[in-house]
Order: sequence, then structure tokens, then C-alpha cells
Amino acid sequence: MTNKKDFVKMGWNLDNSYLNLPEIFFSKINLNKVKSPELVIFNDKLAKSLGLNSDELKSTDGISILSGNKTIEGGAFIAQAYAGHQFGHFTMLGDGRALLIGEQLAPSGERFDIQLKGSGRTPYSRGGDGRAVLGPMLREYIISEAMNALGIPTTRSLAVIKTGETVIRENLKQGAILTRVASSHIRFGTFQYVAQWGNTEQLKQLADYSIKRHFPYIKDDSNKYINLLNEVVKAHANLVAMWQAVGFIHGVMNTDNMTISAETIDYGPCAFMNTYKPDTVFSSIDINGRYSYENQPVMAEWNLCRFAETLLPLIQENLAYSDQKDIIKIAQDSVSNFSEIYYSSWISKMRSKLGIFNEELQDKALIEDLLSMMEKYNQDYTNTFSSLTFDKDKNSDMFNSIEYKNWHKLWLERLKRQPESKEKARDLMKKSNPVVIPRNHLVEEALDSADKNDFTPLINLIDAVSRPYDYPYGDQKYSMPPKNSDCNYKTYCGT
Repeated sequence: MTNKKDFVKMGWNLDNSYLNLPEIFFSKINLNKVKSPELVIFNDKLAKSLGLNSDELKSTDGISILSGNKTIEGGAFIAQAYAGHQFGHFTMLGDGRALLIGEQLAPSGERFDIQLKGSGRTPYSRGGDGRAVLGPMLREYIISEAMNALGIPTTRSLAVIKTGETVIRENLKQGAILTRVASSHIRFGTFQYVAQWGNTEQLKQLADYSIKRHFPYIKDDSNKYINLLNEVVKAHANLVAMWQAVGFIHGVMNTDNMTISAETIDYGPCAFMNTYKPDTVFSSIDINGRYSYENQPVMAEWNLCRFAETLLPLIQENLAYSDQKDIIKIAQDSVSNFSEIYYSSWISKMRSKLGIFNEELQDKALIEDLLSMMEKYNQDYTNTFSSLTFDKDKNSDMFNSIEYKNWHKLWLERLKRQPESKEKARDLMKKSNPVVIPRNHLVEEALDSADKNDFTPLINLIDAVSRPYDYPYGDQKYSMPPKNSDCNYKTYCGT
């Protein structure tokens, strides 16, 4: 264990409120020490915001903590229990290869979970080795930092450490541990777990804890459990609208990968769309397109239905209703608000991408006509909006077509009907249309180089995706799609 003096020097300020919940929610675990930990990448800006000392955490003792080789005074060191619907099938899950160091109280007063992903076996491992591989851990670092820079709620990555050990997957891989930062790791699946294997009192304790941690402004409401559902519905409607606006495809929207806080979590088979095709799927295991780009709003609502089901006993008790049909109707009405909230958020973001400030009924048709042309002419999603923003790179079949010229005329007329100037419209588009996303081929190149101990492409890519709205970007390769279509590009869950 790290002594108290070193603990303070590193900046740790832990307060483990989750441990006040009944033990059904977690298991205390022993460390699974690794052979020879080596720091690969460290997020200095994130560390500073958390009140942590980067230099101390990069020291031998700091790396020992971030690799799971040492405990720290006041740490939690638990694996959390949860369940989940995985591709529609309910199963018992839990942190099978992760441990929660504890909850860091940042200088801002905010509370953040610090979790080690890939730290070894836990009681929830179900036969797995509990370890993780370097490439997928670096993928999560890249994509989560890109999402943060895009302004999308997300878990963050503090560090990636090589373990000095090999991990057996389809062949031998370099082992690694990711330090993940989240406002919490309370999932829809956490509620499902307690609803299935706990009791109503434990479910109430979890709901009250979640309200206190994430939605304290409703804690004294007379109908606080239905309001908890309302808040989670609203947060996820806005989150998925943000995904759609930038062409992000999560890939594995199981209920265990949906957090109460509505942070994007678990970057396994995720990717950003290049060519605009609504049915795009990257995940190797999503053979039926359950979690395709166009299905993400539908599946988010389905997941919210599963979350709502867990709250029914609390809503019934809270409202003192005896008729189960009434309780189900109240929950259904709450979840049914998702579509309206999502659509309102989505069309607002799409208007911004076109420089539109106010609302007109024809806006939906204007947006959908552009998307239809993009699909017809196999246009790159990100670069099409970038071309519109900066009036550049328009040498393509779509931009030269009669239908685009007709659409462009309608768009310009639409912009003239709003009081804001053309310059303000352009500024809005610049803030709404990234020129850099973590292109799939560049991510793979960076991971391949890292596997050969060349981390320069990784560092350069992270720098690029951390400034998504900078134009013109210094190296144009970060804004260019691959030469060949990535329609056969596959991502995997082996993170």
C-alpha cells in the first residue's frame, strides 16, 4: 500500500460513497499484480482537472497504482455487479476485468469514478482472464478523447499502461490496463441486476443514491422516481442526438453499456461513419444491424423501457397506486417522451450544421433531402458538411448535380429568411461541423504502430482529434477519408 504522504502528494482525494450501498452491489477484490508495468500515455490535462499530480502519477509508485500493483489508503478496490440485455438477451454480468480504485473529489467539487480496466479476474469474470489488450485500450483512449473534444458526454481516459505480459486472444497480444474516469459507472444493468436478484429496499437505495449523485435537484420531489426516469430519458435522447449529428456508431448499445449519467461508455466496436449510409454497422458481431447508425435512437428507447421496468415497484410505492396498469402507463408515458425530445434535439443540431438559427416547418425536408443526396452519391458525412461550411472541396458528382444546385438555392433562400447575418450563420456552422474525426483507417494505423512500440502516430492522432473544429488543420490527412471504401471495416468487442 502507498503510504499516506505519497498518497497526498499524488493528489488523491477519495470519498467512496458507493461503499455505503449494500454488498450485493459490489465485491471487494484483491489485486492481480502484473509483471512489469510501463506507462504508454498519460492525460495531463485530465489529471489536472481531477486535482491529481501528473509527475507523481508517472513515478514508479504512481504507475504501480495505475497498473493495479499497489493499493492506496482510502481506496475502494471493488468490482461492481450488474446485469444487462446483450443483443436482446438478459444475462448476469458485472465488472469481469475492472476494479474501481475509488471516487475522486475534484477541485471543482465534482465526483469521479477512477477505474482500472483490464486489471485481472474478479468474481464476475465468468471464466475470462480479466485482462485487456493494448490496441483496444488505446482505441478507447483515442475515441473517448475525440468525443470529449466534440462536446459529447463521455467517460475519459487518464492513462494506458502496458503490463509486460501477453494476453491470449486470437493470438498473443500485449497486455494493457486503461485508467477510466467516469461521473459514475451506474448502468441500466445495475438496476436490472438488483431488480432481478435483490429486493425492493435495495432497489430503492440504488435509486436514491443515483438521484443524490446525478440528479440532486429532484431528491425532495414527491414523485422522485418517475422524475428519475424522466431525467434519464431526457439525457439519453440528447446524447443519441449528439451521436447522430457527428456520425458516431456505438456498436454495442446493450443495457449494461448505458449509464444513468448518460455518458458514452465502453468503446469496443465503435467507429465514426465515413460514407453516409444509415444502415452502417461496424461491429463484427452485429450481423443483423441491431445497433446500426439508423437504429441507435430506436435501441436507446428500447433500453429505456428496460430501465423503466426496474423502477415500477418504486413508482408504485411513491405514488401509492394499487393498479399495476396505472403504474405501467405512467412509465410508458415517460419513455414515450424520448422520441419527441430526441427529434427536437436532433433537428436543432442539424439546423446548426446548416447555419440555421430559427425554425421553419420546411427545415426537416431541407435536411432530409441533403442526407438523401449524400446517400445516393456516396458522400462522406463529415466532409460534406465541412465543404458546405467553408465552401471548398466541392468537386464531386453530388455537388455538380442539378438536384444539389436546386437544393443549394433553397438553402440560401432559407438562410436569407432569418435575421442573423451570413457571417453569423457561417460561424454557427464552424462550431457545429468538425473537420477532424478519428477516421477508422488512421486509428488502425496508430494502433498497429503502437503494437510495434512506435507511438508517434498515436500521439499525433490524439492531438488532431482533440481539436476537431480547427480549420484549416495542419496535416490534411486527418480530415481525409480512406482511399478505398471502409464498408467492410469491422470492429470487435475484445477490449
